[in-house]
Amino acid sequence: MSPEDAEVIELAQALIRRPSRAGIDDYGPVLTVLEGWLGDRDLPCRHLYDDQGRPVALLVEVAGGRPGPWWALDACVDTAPYGDEGAWSFPPDCGDVVDGWLRGRGAADSKLAAAMFCRIAAELHARAEELHGGLAVLLDVDEHTGGFGGARAYLNDPAAVRPAGVMIGYPGPDEVVIGGRGLWRATIAVHADSGHSGSRRTTLGAVSRAARLVCLLEEAQLPGVQGEFPLPPKLTVTFCHGGEGFSVVPDRCELGVDIRTTPGFDASAAEGLVRGAVARLDAALPGPGPTVITPVTAWPPYRLAEDEQPAAALLESAANEGLTVRAKTAGPSNIGNLLAAEGIPATAGFGVHHEGLHGTDERARLADLPAVHAVYRRAVLNLLSVGATSHDGAARDR
Repeated sequence: MSPEDAEVIELAQALIRRPSRAGIDDYGPVLTVLEGWLGDRDLPCRHLYDDQGRPVALLVEVAGGRPGPWWALDACVDTAPYGDEGAWSFPPDCGDVVDGWLRGRGAADSKLAAAMFCRIAAELHARAEELHGGLAVLLDVDEHTGGFGGARAYLNDPAAVRPAGVMIGYPGPDEVVIGGRGLWRATIAVHADSGHSGSRRTTLGAVSRAARLVCLLEEAQLPGVQGEFPLPPKLTVTFCHGGEGFSVVPDRCELGVDIRTTPGFDASAAEGLVRGAVARLDAALPGPGPTVITPVTAWPPYRLAEDEQPAAALLESAANEGLTVRAKTAGPSNIGNLLAAEGIPATAGFGVHHEGLHGTDERARLADLPAVHAVYRRAVLNLLSVGATSHDGAARDR
């Protein structure tokens, strides 16, 4: 293990030992560790805030000495919750290394990647004058909430140079994620007349009407794989809330619908499918008022070509390190979808082997770190050495 990789591990351990569970812990301690590490190396960094003034990220910026586009590395330092701590075989915030595995919540997702990206920033800071464009490292503390506040604040920050592309440090050494299905999400409020469950009057409750709507949604025909995008769309009813007790016929029931979209079946098609099912329900089983659909969010699907940056740089660098890595389009959505909506290409996964991601006994295999570190370092250097000539359309001197 090189001194540089040992430094990465030491920083990752310190981060794991500062619990930063999304929506549970104060992010101040984990951000303080990062600020101290960066400050010791004279790396410029600053907080990013959401609309309520809460810190949602730490942004590191390394400006090159020559004109060219900026590129970004992104890793979250907030984490999933611990779950049942009694089921863990070690403390979730231990941050120790046992049998070559870094252990604790965030080891895999994604404090080791955050530490590695900080180290890459330090390496580039020492040779910044020879670089074209610049490198931003986004350390997000609002990722596991699903709000992606750090990424949003970065894109909305007038002082930050808009990146030509982003590499997101999710784990897994066998694949570079170059795309993902999009999503369309909505809540659906189903209504009915209330009454007593023992009444002689037959009243179809809102839960029963909602159950019929679930059947209509799940019976809907979705297209299969179309064109070059390798995955089909998918519909899931994700929650159902209604009713208050045994003796009351419920007058309202709310459903949650998550539809994963593709280029051939986009958000408009997803909404059209749901509205068609709702219209059939209201026609066949009328309620006291129309069923109400409230769209919640929509992200577009995206997929980079393997020769499109920054995917090309990452895949080429992996090959140069002797790694067999395939390009993958993911079923779940990720920050890459948010970036795609802004016209920014992104990769969303390449890192070390891992176990227990979002589950029990999370850990990351450190034997993979030297190669993964070398791949990202090489990819970034390639982008910042040829960026001024290969990406003039995105270039912006700073």
